[in-house]
Amino acid sequence: MPNMRFKHRILFSVLNIFLLVNNVISEDTEVYKGKYLGKINSYHHQVTGDIYAVDEYTFLLTNFNYDGNGADTFFWAGASNRPGPQGFIVPDEYGKTNVLDRYFNKDFTLTLPDNKKITEIKWFAVYDLSSQNTFGDVYIPEEFEPPTTQKISRLTSHSHDVESETIEIIDAKTIKISQFTYNGGGKDTYFWVGLGPQPSSKGTKVPDEYGYLDPLRTYSKEDIILQLPGEWTIFEIDWFSIFDVESKQNYGSVIIPDGLNVPPSLVKVVPHTNALPNCFQLHKDIQVSWEIFGPQITIQLAGQVAEDEYMAFGLSAAENKSEMIGSDVAIAYIDGYLGYATDYNITAKAPCGKVLGQYKGVCKDELLGGIDNNQLHTAVRESGINIITYRRTLISSDPGDKEYPIEGSSYVVWAIGRLNHNKEPMFHDVYPKGNVQIELNRKEKESNCFAFTRTHESFREPWDKSQIFDRTIRTFTAILGPSAGKRGYQGITGMTSTGLAWYVNGYLIPELWLRRGLTYAFKVYGGNNPHSAETYHPFIITDEPHGGFDRLSEEAQKKVRVLAGVEFTRRGQPRPTAGKQLQNSKCIAYFCCQIYGENISKT
Repeated sequence: MPNMRFKHRILFSVLNIFLLVNNVISEDTEVYKGKYLGKINSYHHQVTGDIYAVDEYTFLLTNFNYDGNGADTFFWAGASNRPGPQGFIVPDEYGKTNVLDRYFNKDFTLTLPDNKKITEIKWFAVYDLSSQNTFGDVYIPEEFEPPTTQKISRLTSHSHDVESETIEIIDAKTIKISQFTYNGGGKDTYFWVGLGPQPSSKGTKVPDEYGYLDPLRTYSKEDIILQLPGEWTIFEIDWFSIFDVESKQNYGSVIIPDGLNVPPSLVKVVPHTNALPNCFQLHKDIQVSWEIFGPQITIQLAGQVAEDEYMAFGLSAAENKSEMIGSDVAIAYIDGYLGYATDYNITAKAPCGKVLGQYKGVCKDELLGGIDNNQLHTAVRESGINIITYRRTLISSDPGDKEYPIEGSSYVVWAIGRLNHNKEPMFHDVYPKGNVQIELNRKEKESNCFAFTRTHESFREPWDKSQIFDRTIRTFTAILGPSAGKRGYQGITGMTSTGLAWYVNGYLIPELWLRRGLTYAFKVYGGNNPHSAETYHPFIITDEPHGGFDRLSEEAQKKVRVLAGVEFTRRGQPRPTAGKQLQNSKCIAYFCCQIYGENISKT
């Protein structure tokens, strides 16, 4: 490998501190586990193993063994010259201070209690309090420096207003850039890392702070945290750059020093091998690979998604940009043991529903009078990765399908989102922020894909559910607005979202308390154009938690109790009464009426 003199090319993988998985990617791969303290000195009860310092407070024990036959045995540490009763218990890997059980070749971490640091102790032992015997120990060297976050220099600016404060290397895969600024003027600019004395085009993209691989947006004095892709670690790179691939210009960069004493990463690397020759990384959590053979194209989608999420991929509606409306996509997901790669057409940014008797929105080809041309080949879920392979002809007999070109580049669209209770795709959570071009019929095989990475992300609490229980309120104003993602509608209700939700008296999907015998008026602003699936949302109150009254079959509609917003024609067909604005609609309430965004169905 070139430029070997700039780094020792030891391929480091990643440590999951909470539970180290001894997952060796290849026979030559060495796992970076922290700063090595040594082998445990074994005296009794078959105590053996190796011990590392992960950070200032944490030990990693690997291949640890203990027969479990001690009467009153604990992990024990202290500051005296040798192990003895003058010490303290170190909680086990579960944070408990119970007598130790048997261990057999186990890897785990231990954290010193009460914010004690490794530099404050002289030894760590497996110690029996009742017999005051040491079964095994390791000594901490004098002037030992455990791994910790390292600060390096700031970005050296060359153009496009690139600047930052001091850069921090948090761990083996994580870089923090404080007060980062970039004017967004580059054409094809990315976070970029590589080997050599200075930044060059022979580098690798680094996903942005949200995992996207799109060209960089404008930044103005923002603090961002970046994760190196795939199996890359800080020990494998010589520089970090803001680099424009098209012009091959370095807008700003920093040199990564050798031998940084940083903690191992919390990120777990999940390798994935592509069976098809070409591969394109769409986002850090999804990649597409393909092969054209004869009149067919075989496509494989691999994504780090939840069990109730889908992957979407297909050809853009436009030939000069990535455009969702009018695109031809496959919706791929796994339901139990069955995989699906269903052919869809997107005619509106809304769930599939009837608009004046015609289906519009994100609809299956079969509902629009077409045919499903996708042929599922394989579908499997491994280590949290959905891998779905399907085929279709380059030129479809369905007039609603796009033709896969065999010359030049094609604009594509993709997305990741949740499925609703009927296994239909709802509003996407992850999707391209710009244009995505792929050359499908390449002369030479090409792949820029990398291994998936999984982090223990801190859970962001959803917003509190609002309540309206003022007894003096008789009129409610309902206005459609954004559903606010995972902290808003999805987080509050636990259900999928269409991307829109109702705001009642200014509150997002509040809980309404109504009193028996009183008349309430709802002023509804949900659009008055029945020809539009995106902007026409009559207001309906039902006892059905998922909503979408108009998308239900006639038999299913009969089982739903409609409380307000719908009247029935002489033929028994439902018709909304609350389009653009509904006033003086009486709803005599004798219950606590909980109004959720999709519980107020759209017709």
